[in-house]
Amino acid sequence: MKKTFVCVALLLAVSLSGCNQPAKTPPPADQGAATPAPGGGTATVDAQAIYKQNCISCHGANFEGGVGPNLTKVGGKYSKDQIAAIVTNGRGGMPSFKGRLSDADTSAISDWLAAKK
Repeated sequence: MKKTFVCVALLLAVSLSGCNQPAKTPPPADQGAATPAPGGGTATVDAQAIYKQNCISCHGANFEGGVGPNLTKVGGKYSKDQIAAIVTNGRGGMPSFKGRLSDADTSAISDWLAAKK
């Protein structure tokens, strides 16, 4: 029993350690879009850059999944608000990004992913 617990804990630690590693393969250039910052400011938030920095290691360069689920048609399954809640609070094996992403970043990545239908 103790061996099984140690093996499961080690496997979990190894699999989760890859979620914060930098991406090895950049996403295709045509899938990115800059989202205007809330409040009508002139600054923009690049959702593709946010994805590349925070999501690609688990969800893949082409949204195909891996450690995390496939996101190719995530907008057909979840609304922007639902995606934002998952990003902010985490879900299942996905960690919370509260405090790691700004509200503008969360809004940009949620808009961008919600458009993938």
